Amino acid sequence: MMYRAFQSGDENGIVGLWNDVLIHDPIHKNRFRTQVLLDANFDPAGLIVAIDGERIVGAIMAITRKLPMIGTELEPDTGWITFFMVHPDVGRQGIGHGLMERACDYIRSQGAEKVFFSSYAPNYFLPGIDEAAYPAGFEFLQKEGFKRAYSPVAMHRTLTDYVYPEAVKAVKAEREQEGYVFETVQDGDLPAVITFANTVFNPDWGRAIREGLLQGIDPSQILIAKKQGKVVGFAMYGGYEGIRERFGPFGVDDNEQGKGLGKILLHEALYSMKQRTIQGAWFLWTSEKSSAGHLYLKNGFKTYRTFHVMVKDLAE
Repeated sequence: MMYRAFQSGDENGIVGLWNDVLIHDPIHKNRFRTQVLLDANFDPAGLIVAIDGERIVGAIMAITRKLPMIGTELEPDTGWITFFMVHPDVGRQGIGHGLMERACDYIRSQGAEKVFFSSYAPNYFLPGIDEAAYPAGFEFLQKEGFKRAYSPVAMHRTLTDYVYPEAVKAVKAEREQEGYVFETVQDGDLPAVITFANTVFNPDWGRAIREGLLQGIDPSQILIAKKQGKVVGFAMYGGYEGIRERFGPFGVDDNEQGKGLGKILLHEALYSMKQRTIQGAWFLWTSEKSSAGHLYLKNGFKTYRTFHVMVKDLAE
Protein backbone atom coordinates (compact mmCIF):
# COMPACT_ATOMS: atom_id res chain seq x y z
CA MET A 1 0.00 0.00 0.00
CA MET A 2 1.33 3.42 -0.99
CA TYR A 3 0.16 6.86 0.13
CA ARG A 4 0.81 9.99 -1.88
CA ALA A 5 -0.57 13.40 -2.72
CA PHE A 6 -2.93 14.05 -5.61
CA GLN A 7 -1.55 13.85 -9.12
CA SER A 8 -3.11 14.66 -12.45
CA GLY A 9 -5.26 11.72 -13.53
CA ASP A 10 -6.27 10.76 -9.99
CA GLU A 11 -9.57 12.60 -10.36
CA ASN A 12 -11.22 9.74 -12.26
CA GLY A 13 -10.14 7.14 -9.71
CA ILE A 14 -11.27 9.30 -6.80
CA VAL A 15 -14.69 9.94 -8.33
CA GLY A 16 -15.09 6.23 -9.07
CA LEU A 17 -14.09 5.32 -5.52
CA TRP A 18 -16.45 7.98 -4.13
CA ASN A 19 -19.39 6.51 -6.02
CA ASP A 20 -18.53 2.99 -4.85
CA VAL A 21 -18.23 3.98 -1.19
CA LEU A 22 -20.36 7.05 -0.48
CA ILE A 23 -23.42 5.45 -2.03
CA HIS A 24 -25.95 7.87 -0.51
CA ASP A 25 -24.14 10.86 -2.03
CA PRO A 26 -22.80 10.00 -5.51
CA ILE A 27 -20.87 12.69 -7.30
CA HIS A 28 -20.34 13.72 -10.91
CA LYS A 29 -16.84 14.53 -12.14
CA ASN A 30 -17.94 18.09 -12.94
CA ARG A 31 -18.91 18.71 -9.34
CA PHE A 32 -15.59 17.28 -8.16
CA ARG A 33 -13.78 19.65 -10.49
CA THR A 34 -15.75 22.67 -9.27
CA GLN A 35 -15.77 21.99 -5.54
CA VAL A 36 -12.34 20.42 -5.12
CA LEU A 37 -9.89 21.21 -7.90
CA LEU A 38 -11.13 24.77 -8.47
CA ASP A 39 -11.52 25.66 -4.82
CA ALA A 40 -9.31 28.67 -4.13
CA ASN A 41 -7.96 26.91 -1.02
CA PHE A 42 -7.15 23.62 -2.74
CA ASP A 43 -3.63 22.31 -2.31
CA PRO A 44 -2.76 19.02 -4.04
CA ALA A 45 -0.63 18.11 -1.00
CA GLY A 46 -3.81 18.02 1.10
CA LEU A 47 -5.63 15.54 -1.13
CA ILE A 48 -4.07 12.23 -0.15
CA VAL A 49 -4.77 8.91 -1.83
CA ALA A 50 -4.00 5.31 -0.95
CA ILE A 51 -2.83 3.21 -3.88
CA ASP A 52 -3.03 -0.59 -4.14
CA GLY A 53 -1.11 -1.51 -7.26
CA GLU A 54 -2.46 1.01 -9.76
CA ARG A 55 -5.86 1.34 -8.10
CA ILE A 56 -6.95 4.17 -5.79
CA VAL A 57 -8.55 2.44 -2.80
CA GLY A 58 -8.69 5.34 -0.35
CA ALA A 59 -8.77 9.13 -0.37
CA ILE A 60 -9.03 12.00 2.08
CA MET A 61 -9.25 15.75 1.56
CA ALA A 62 -7.53 18.12 4.03
CA ILE A 63 -7.77 21.86 3.56
CA THR A 64 -6.78 25.11 5.25
CA ARG A 65 -7.80 28.59 4.26
CA LYS A 66 -5.54 30.49 1.88
CA LEU A 67 -8.18 32.92 0.66
CA PRO A 68 -10.23 34.74 3.32
CA MET A 69 -14.00 34.62 3.17
CA ILE A 70 -14.10 38.33 4.01
CA GLY A 71 -11.51 40.91 5.01
CA THR A 72 -8.21 39.30 5.93
CA GLU A 73 -9.40 36.51 8.27
CA LEU A 74 -7.77 33.22 7.30
CA GLU A 75 -8.78 31.20 10.40
CA PRO A 76 -5.14 30.13 10.80
CA ASP A 77 -5.86 27.86 13.75
CA THR A 78 -8.40 25.75 11.83
CA GLY A 79 -8.31 23.03 9.20
CA TRP A 80 -10.98 20.86 7.68
CA ILE A 81 -11.49 17.33 6.38
CA THR A 82 -14.19 17.55 3.69
CA PHE A 83 -14.36 13.87 2.70
CA PHE A 84 -12.69 10.53 3.29
CA MET A 85 -13.33 7.01 2.04
CA VAL A 86 -11.75 3.57 1.83
CA HIS A 87 -12.99 0.84 -0.49
CA PRO A 88 -14.64 -1.99 1.48
CA ASP A 89 -12.50 -4.51 -0.41
CA VAL A 90 -9.50 -3.32 1.61
CA GLY A 91 -11.28 -2.42 4.83
CA ARG A 92 -9.88 -3.07 8.31
CA GLN A 93 -6.27 -2.86 7.16
CA GLY A 94 -5.51 0.47 8.78
CA ILE A 95 -5.80 2.42 5.53
CA GLY A 96 -8.30 4.89 6.96
CA HIS A 97 -6.02 5.58 9.90
CA GLY A 98 -3.05 6.03 7.56
CA LEU A 99 -4.98 8.55 5.49
CA MET A 100 -6.26 10.46 8.52
CA GLU A 101 -2.81 10.57 10.11
CA ARG A 102 -1.35 12.10 6.96
CA ALA A 103 -4.23 14.53 6.58
CA CYS A 104 -3.80 15.76 10.16
CA ASP A 105 -0.04 16.06 9.64
CA TYR A 106 -0.72 18.25 6.59
CA ILE A 107 -3.09 20.48 8.56
CA ARG A 108 -0.58 20.78 11.43
CA SER A 109 2.09 21.75 8.90
CA GLN A 110 -0.10 24.69 7.90
CA GLY A 111 -0.14 25.94 11.49
CA ALA A 112 -3.65 24.82 12.47
CA GLU A 113 -4.45 23.56 15.96
CA LYS A 114 -7.82 21.91 15.33
CA VAL A 115 -9.57 20.14 12.50
CA PHE A 116 -13.27 19.88 11.68
CA PHE A 117 -15.23 17.33 9.74
CA SER A 118 -16.70 18.89 7.70
CA SER A 119 -18.11 22.37 8.27
CA TYR A 120 -15.87 23.96 5.65
CA ALA A 121 -17.17 26.86 3.58
CA PRO A 122 -17.63 27.47 0.76
CA ASN A 123 -17.28 24.07 -0.86
CA TYR A 124 -18.53 21.53 1.66
CA PHE A 125 -20.33 18.47 0.36
CA LEU A 126 -22.23 17.65 3.55
CA PRO A 127 -22.34 19.58 6.84
CA GLY A 128 -20.90 16.65 8.77
CA ILE A 129 -21.06 12.88 9.08
CA ASP A 130 -24.47 11.29 8.58
CA GLU A 131 -24.44 8.62 11.28
CA ALA A 132 -27.51 6.83 9.89
CA ALA A 133 -26.11 6.61 6.36
CA TYR A 134 -22.46 5.97 7.29
CA PRO A 135 -22.29 4.42 10.77
CA ALA A 136 -18.81 3.03 10.13
CA GLY A 137 -17.60 6.51 9.17
CA PHE A 138 -19.01 7.99 12.37
CA GLU A 139 -17.36 5.25 14.46
CA PHE A 140 -14.08 5.79 12.60
CA LEU A 141 -14.03 9.52 13.35
CA GLN A 142 -14.63 8.84 17.04
CA LYS A 143 -11.78 6.32 17.11
CA GLU A 144 -9.55 8.93 15.47
CA GLY A 145 -10.21 11.34 18.34
CA PHE A 146 -12.98 13.47 16.84
CA LYS A 147 -15.81 14.65 19.11
CA ARG A 148 -19.28 15.83 18.13
CA ALA A 149 -19.54 19.63 18.13
CA TYR A 150 -23.18 20.02 17.04
CA SER A 151 -25.73 18.31 14.80
CA PRO A 152 -27.34 20.28 11.96
CA VAL A 153 -30.20 18.82 9.95
CA ALA A 154 -31.31 18.86 6.32
CA MET A 155 -34.96 19.58 5.51
CA HIS A 156 -37.28 19.25 2.53
CA ARG A 157 -40.72 20.52 1.62
CA THR A 158 -42.78 19.33 -1.32
CA LEU A 159 -44.29 22.11 -3.42
CA THR A 160 -46.66 19.97 -5.45
CA ASP A 161 -49.51 20.91 -3.09
CA TYR A 162 -48.21 24.35 -2.15
CA VAL A 163 -50.61 27.30 -1.88
CA TYR A 164 -49.58 30.68 -0.49
CA PRO A 165 -51.32 30.78 2.93
CA GLU A 166 -53.99 33.44 3.36
CA ALA A 167 -52.84 34.04 6.95
CA VAL A 168 -49.35 34.96 5.71
CA LYS A 169 -50.83 37.28 3.09
CA ALA A 170 -52.66 39.05 5.93
CA VAL A 171 -49.47 39.47 7.96
CA LYS A 172 -47.70 40.76 4.88
CA ALA A 173 -50.44 43.36 4.35
CA GLU A 174 -50.11 44.50 7.98
CA ARG A 175 -46.36 44.92 7.68
CA GLU A 176 -46.76 46.83 4.43
CA GLN A 177 -49.16 49.19 6.17
CA GLU A 178 -46.36 49.79 8.69
CA GLY A 179 -43.96 50.72 5.91
CA TYR A 180 -42.16 47.44 5.23
CA VAL A 181 -41.48 46.60 1.60
CA PHE A 182 -41.18 43.08 0.19
CA GLU A 183 -39.77 42.77 -3.30
CA THR A 184 -37.33 41.02 -5.56
CA VAL A 185 -33.81 42.40 -5.41
CA GLN A 186 -32.87 45.21 -7.77
CA ASP A 187 -29.34 45.75 -9.05
CA GLY A 188 -28.88 48.79 -6.84
CA ASP A 189 -29.80 46.73 -3.76
CA LEU A 190 -27.08 44.14 -4.29
CA PRO A 191 -24.23 45.82 -2.36
CA ALA A 192 -26.53 46.34 0.63
CA VAL A 193 -27.90 42.78 0.52
CA ILE A 194 -24.43 41.24 0.28
CA THR A 195 -23.12 43.43 3.11
CA PHE A 196 -26.17 42.53 5.22
CA ALA A 197 -25.59 38.81 4.61
CA ASN A 198 -21.87 39.10 5.37
CA THR A 199 -22.15 41.13 8.56
CA VAL A 200 -25.44 40.03 10.14
CA PHE A 201 -24.97 36.35 9.31
CA ASN A 202 -21.75 35.02 7.78
CA PRO A 203 -19.52 35.67 4.77
CA ASP A 204 -20.51 32.42 3.04
CA TRP A 205 -24.02 33.84 2.62
CA GLY A 206 -22.74 36.96 0.91
CA ARG A 207 -20.57 34.79 -1.30
CA ALA A 208 -23.59 32.62 -2.21
CA ILE A 209 -25.52 35.69 -3.36
CA ARG A 210 -22.62 37.06 -5.39
CA GLU A 211 -21.62 33.77 -7.00
CA GLY A 212 -25.21 32.72 -7.65
CA LEU A 213 -25.76 35.89 -9.68
CA LEU A 214 -22.42 35.56 -11.45
CA GLN A 215 -23.40 32.01 -12.42
CA GLY A 216 -26.58 33.30 -13.98
CA ILE A 217 -29.48 32.94 -11.56
CA ASP A 218 -32.32 35.38 -12.12
CA PRO A 219 -32.24 38.25 -9.58
CA SER A 220 -35.95 37.56 -8.97
CA GLN A 221 -34.80 34.45 -7.10
CA ILE A 222 -33.64 36.76 -4.30
CA LEU A 223 -36.46 38.21 -2.19
CA ILE A 224 -35.77 41.06 0.23
CA ALA A 225 -37.51 42.90 3.05
CA LYS A 226 -36.81 46.60 3.62
CA LYS A 227 -37.67 49.03 6.38
CA GLN A 228 -37.24 52.73 5.53
CA GLY A 229 -35.06 51.71 2.60
CA LYS A 230 -32.78 49.50 4.70
CA VAL A 231 -32.46 45.76 4.04
CA VAL A 232 -33.67 43.83 7.10
CA GLY A 233 -34.08 40.34 5.63
CA PHE A 234 -33.69 38.22 2.54
CA ALA A 235 -34.41 34.78 1.13
CA MET A 236 -32.87 33.14 -1.90
CA TYR A 237 -33.05 29.92 -3.89
CA GLY A 238 -31.06 28.36 -6.70
CA GLY A 239 -27.81 30.02 -5.67
CA TYR A 240 -25.81 27.01 -4.53
CA GLU A 241 -24.35 25.15 -7.51
CA GLY A 242 -27.24 26.39 -9.65
CA ILE A 243 -29.60 23.80 -8.12
CA ARG A 244 -33.08 25.28 -8.58
CA GLU A 245 -34.64 23.35 -5.69
CA ARG A 246 -32.00 24.32 -3.16
CA PHE A 247 -33.39 26.94 -0.79
CA GLY A 248 -31.23 29.45 1.02
CA PRO A 249 -29.52 31.32 2.40
CA PHE A 250 -32.30 33.03 4.31
CA GLY A 251 -32.31 35.35 7.31
CA VAL A 252 -33.90 38.29 9.11
CA ASP A 253 -32.18 40.87 11.31
CA ASP A 254 -32.48 39.90 14.99
CA ASN A 255 -33.82 43.38 15.75
CA GLU A 256 -36.80 42.65 13.48
CA GLN A 257 -37.73 39.26 14.93
CA GLY A 258 -41.30 38.62 16.07
CA LYS A 259 -42.96 40.51 13.21
CA GLY A 260 -43.46 37.61 10.83
CA LEU A 261 -40.88 38.89 8.35
CA GLY A 262 -39.17 35.48 8.14
CA LYS A 263 -42.46 33.75 7.47
CA ILE A 264 -43.33 36.27 4.76
CA LEU A 265 -39.94 35.95 3.03
CA LEU A 266 -40.08 32.17 3.26
CA HIS A 267 -43.46 32.04 1.54
CA GLU A 268 -42.52 34.69 -0.99
CA ALA A 269 -39.63 32.43 -2.00
CA LEU A 270 -41.70 29.23 -1.99
CA TYR A 271 -44.38 30.91 -4.09
CA SER A 272 -41.75 32.13 -6.55
CA MET A 273 -40.40 28.57 -6.76
CA LYS A 274 -43.89 27.21 -7.41
CA GLN A 275 -44.37 29.79 -10.16
CA ARG A 276 -41.29 28.32 -11.83
CA THR A 277 -42.81 24.79 -11.59
CA ILE A 278 -40.17 23.72 -9.05
CA GLN A 279 -41.57 20.67 -7.28
CA GLY A 280 -39.75 20.88 -3.96
CA ALA A 281 -37.50 22.98 -1.75
CA TRP A 282 -34.61 21.61 0.31
CA PHE A 283 -31.51 22.70 2.16
CA LEU A 284 -28.68 20.97 4.01
CA TRP A 285 -28.07 22.96 7.14
CA THR A 286 -30.10 24.30 10.05
CA SER A 287 -30.76 23.50 13.69
CA GLU A 288 -34.15 22.01 14.50
CA LYS A 289 -34.05 23.93 17.78
CA SER A 290 -33.28 27.34 16.28
CA SER A 291 -35.93 29.94 15.45
CA ALA A 292 -35.37 29.20 11.76
CA GLY A 293 -35.75 25.46 12.40
CA HIS A 294 -39.06 26.01 14.19
CA LEU A 295 -40.23 28.24 11.33
CA TYR A 296 -39.44 25.58 8.74
CA LEU A 297 -41.16 22.82 10.70
CA LYS A 298 -44.29 24.94 11.17
CA ASN A 299 -44.44 25.62 7.44
CA GLY A 300 -44.34 22.18 5.93
CA PHE A 301 -40.66 21.27 5.98
CA LYS A 302 -39.58 17.89 7.29
CA THR A 303 -36.17 16.75 8.49
CA TYR A 304 -34.74 14.07 6.23
CA ARG A 305 -31.10 13.83 7.37
CA THR A 306 -29.11 14.59 10.51
CA PHE A 307 -25.37 15.29 10.47
CA HIS A 308 -22.71 15.56 13.16
CA VAL A 309 -20.05 18.24 12.81
CA MET A 310 -16.97 16.68 14.40
CA VAL A 311 -13.85 18.37 15.75
CA LYS A 312 -10.42 17.18 16.86
CA ASP A 313 -7.77 19.03 18.86
CA LEU A 314 -4.52 18.42 17.01
CA ALA A 315 -2.49 19.04 20.16
CA GLU A 316 -3.94 15.99 21.91
